[in-house]
Amino acid sequence: MSAGRGRAPATPPPPLRGWRDVSAHILAVWFGCGHMPVAPGLTGTLGAIPLYLLLRPHGPIAVAAAAVIVTLVGIWASGRVERRLGIKDPQIVCIDEVAGVLVTWIAAPMTTRALVAGVVAFRIFDQFKPWPARAAERLGGGPGVMLDDVAAGLWGAAVILAGRALGWL
Repeated sequence: MSAGRGRAPATPPPPLRGWRDVSAHILAVWFGCGHMPVAPGLTGTLGAIPLYLLLRPHGPIAVAAAAVIVTLVGIWASGRVERRLGIKDPQIVCIDEVAGVLVTWIAAPMTTRALVAGVVAFRIFDQFKPWPARAAERLGGGPGVMLDDVAAGLWGAAVILAGRALGWL
């Protein structure tokens, strides 16, 4: 569980009411990744790989556009799920990891090594939350859920760019 993540409630969650709750839930848990009992954040990160592989042949602009769209949709979806569950940054929400790792992969060349390096770098920064990630987390609501991971993704992108400059990626 990443720092600041809320634990699952002891009582059953409130039911999903209407298409907005259902849509927000499906997106926030990234199509079920967030329901993994162990390491839902890592599972969400890995769950972003199919989207990345679909977009990457179209260049870094396509990956960046997806990162922006996922972030904006994630702010809405995670905020709605957070309010429904009554938990700050619920552990099941992992659309934030998807957005964050996409930000990291904007800088990645189209290689397996870079894909894996992006996952590792992003997960490290997502766990340690260097500035401004920790500050973004304190925003609360959907922006707080999403923007700390976007900040971690920027740090991951910096590592990828350094790896490229050094000829490692």
